[in-house]
Amino acid sequence: MASEESFLVLVHYRGSIKRKTRSGVKFTDKDPLCIIVTPTTTYDALVSSVLEKLGLEGVKRVKKFFYRIPTAVLHDTVKFDCFTIGSEEDLQVMFLSRRQFPEVRTPELLAKLVDVVSSSGGSNRNATTIAAVAGSSSRPAVASSSAPVYEPPMQPVASPSFAVDLSANVGDEVRYGEHIPTEVHCPTPAGVSDGLFDDPDDDEVEPDMIADESGDDVGTTIPRRATGGSSFGTQQYPPHFSSLDLGAMRQVENALQPSGFGARDTEGSAGMNEFQVGQQFQDKDEALLSVKTYSIRRGVQYKVVESDYRRYVGKCSEFGNGYTWLIRLSLRQRKGIWEVKRYNGPHICLASSISSDHRSLDYHVISTFIMPMVRADAAVNIKVLQNATAAHFGFRPTYRRVWMAKQKAVAVIYGDWDESYNELPRRVLGVQLTMPGTVAVLRTCPVRVGGQVDESQVYFHRLFWTFPPCIQAFRHCKPLVSIDGTHLYGKYGGTLLVAIAQDGNSNILPVAFALVEGENAESWSFFLSHLREHVTPQPGLLVISDRHNGIKAALEAPDGGWLLSAAFRAFCIRHVAANFALTFKGKDARRLFVNTAYAKTEVEFDYWFDILRSENPAMCDWANRIDYSLWTQYCDGGRRFGHMTTNISECVNSILKEVRNLPVCSLVKATYGRLAELFVRKGREAEAQMGTGQQFSQYLVKCIEANLRTARHFTVTVYDRDNSEYTVAETTPTGSFSLGTYRVSLGSKTCDCGYFQALHFPCPHALACCAYSRLTWHPYVHEVYRLSSVFGVYQMGFAPPIPEGFWPPYAGPTVIPDPSMRRAREGRPRSTRIRTNMDEADPNRPKRCGLCRQPGHTRRSCPQAAGPSGIAGNQ
Repeated sequence: MASEESFLVLVHYRGSIKRKTRSGVKFTDKDPLCIIVTPTTTYDALVSSVLEKLGLEGVKRVKKFFYRIPTAVLHDTVKFDCFTIGSEEDLQVMFLSRRQFPEVRTPELLAKLVDVVSSSGGSNRNATTIAAVAGSSSRPAVASSSAPVYEPPMQPVASPSFAVDLSANVGDEVRYGEHIPTEVHCPTPAGVSDGLFDDPDDDEVEPDMIADESGDDVGTTIPRRATGGSSFGTQQYPPHFSSLDLGAMRQVENALQPSGFGARDTEGSAGMNEFQVGQQFQDKDEALLSVKTYSIRRGVQYKVVESDYRRYVGKCSEFGNGYTWLIRLSLRQRKGIWEVKRYNGPHICLASSISSDHRSLDYHVISTFIMPMVRADAAVNIKVLQNATAAHFGFRPTYRRVWMAKQKAVAVIYGDWDESYNELPRRVLGVQLTMPGTVAVLRTCPVRVGGQVDESQVYFHRLFWTFPPCIQAFRHCKPLVSIDGTHLYGKYGGTLLVAIAQDGNSNILPVAFALVEGENAESWSFFLSHLREHVTPQPGLLVISDRHNGIKAALEAPDGGWLLSAAFRAFCIRHVAANFALTFKGKDARRLFVNTAYAKTEVEFDYWFDILRSENPAMCDWANRIDYSLWTQYCDGGRRFGHMTTNISECVNSILKEVRNLPVCSLVKATYGRLAELFVRKGREAEAQMGTGQQFSQYLVKCIEANLRTARHFTVTVYDRDNSEYTVAETTPTGSFSLGTYRVSLGSKTCDCGYFQALHFPCPHALACCAYSRLTWHPYVHEVYRLSSVFGVYQMGFAPPIPEGFWPPYAGPTVIPDPSMRRAREGRPRSTRIRTNMDEADPNRPKRCGLCRQPGHTRRSCPQAAGPSGIAGNQ
């Protein structure tokens, strides 16, 4: 039933009430919560939903709500008054009002929050549980002369906007502080456009403030979200690190229909608002958006007769054939606003054919609609935006048009794509001023015009950067680095190369980045040479990667520092197995090959390899063409620490998917903010564990506990007590492959099972020997697993970013993007993902028509393609 449908309620939780505005009463807070309710929602349930969204249960309580109640509808303006909701009966007034005023589909509430009083009579406020915006209390600038001089703070702090877990541990909950509000970002709902934006009369109205009973303003107790498009120095990092709840948006499809020009109500077109002579718009873009939206909602077409900087004239496409719709808008130069000078309406002509698209639904209109979704999550899928646009407007735009709309929205929120390249050199200088020791290497290419080199500008080519805390942290991580690349998905192509390390608690840590034109021998050589020089100079390191020929060439370069005498290389078994599966089909063959690679001893390797040979001798021939030290665990000398894949890099790539949709400046800025928060959070965890007297990481403790439970079923025999030589007999097998009896040498830290050598901490057999001889297992654990080493990884923190006004000037040539890196202007953007057997499509999925989206036919044979006559003919 329609009365039981869910709808959207905007709940403001800070700000004030303004009266005597053009629309009567309005709320000044422009960043409300979106709450989904139904006519059966109770008052207590509404209060709980608000507090849960804010994360303030037990800290705050809702004393009452102020409801912006509609009282009258005059032409295109809705008049509002204020009504207090404090009980179930009052809440029913809101439901009744919503039914009586269908023009206002989305009610607005202002919640008055007060402190929860404890049993002792005092306030239960705890300032440490609310996340404050970093940099809000920065130290003042000190001027020793006429030029301002910035004095950086001594204690490094991090941005609170980082809300993504870079840890490889699954299931960890990421929080900054104790309470982080989770909000649903959505387009401006129906009937509230005048309540969310400033009225022209606001400057002359004295606001009615709603004061907290404790004497504090409501807005001061709630953490504000960071907004995009801000400068690096303000620390307002892009909010796309939070997730987007599209489920709530799908539930209130009708509630998201705008009540502007062309909006339909539940009765169809009867509730459409028409333009009025004298109606005003802030600028031409707003006026055109209203005209296009009206045309889309009506399902009609119009043509532009005249359009320049002073006037805009549009008329019906069938003007003169019995239809007279026309609109003329002009610029009032003295006021700087656009106004409707003439209007013949409504637009009542009939469409000549049925189509799933509309000419007025261009990427400018779509960009305005999807702006809140892109602001909430810059990595939101184009298909999701396409479906949301189709559900909102009733027409389905092309993939390319939605992609262009998203790029425009990203440029509006995070900065222009082209200008971002020019801002990059100065931003690098700002980061180096903030964090002395930051390494940034920018490579450019000359610009040639008519055969001559243009000295005033250069093309961006490559950029390598890393931060001092990352360089310091790698000294305490496992002696291995995983490298991988991920494609950029913005207006300009390219690849982001990342080097990943791992601490002794299995937390992954990006230590270096590079923006390059793509994965080739030159780009990998650029990245790996600087990685070796600035971050990983230690001898004997292991590099885990895929089998890309560019990586092979870079590691074998004589001047790269990665020759076999100084470093080692290992392949990701996931990529090798994918290549293996291209030649030998079947899941069993792939499983046997992976088991062979994971074998930790030569005996176990021979066991699985013989099974592989019995299945197909050609499989063994294929595997023998690759050096065993590159893909088997038993031949790696324990350098892998159990890491057989680049999944740690893949995990970071999936997280960086959110920022690789952004301009390059925002991308560099995001890496700084995310790492700053990561170091603060993980450093606090390690410090807290050390404060309780723990010596080893939680990851190691869990592994030791599991091994101890297994070690209870072993029989130990001592052969050489002085050299700690033992044999351990298993009373029950511990895995799919078991020798039955194992030799253990605590002195050399080896065991026939191979786990001791591969993971560098005692296996179950070694723990059984320690228990038998009453020895502690602590000396047999690698130093990287100690909490002191884990804390050393995050001991050096990041400094707060210096405001942009204090950055050094950049006097070099203008940096512009390489035009060859721009994505194709026509057609759907080409996918950069390399498809493998893991990406095979479902063969049972039905194919749909590209025009009407119905199964059973194609666009060419669609019955809607020929219009009404064609439909009749087919019937």
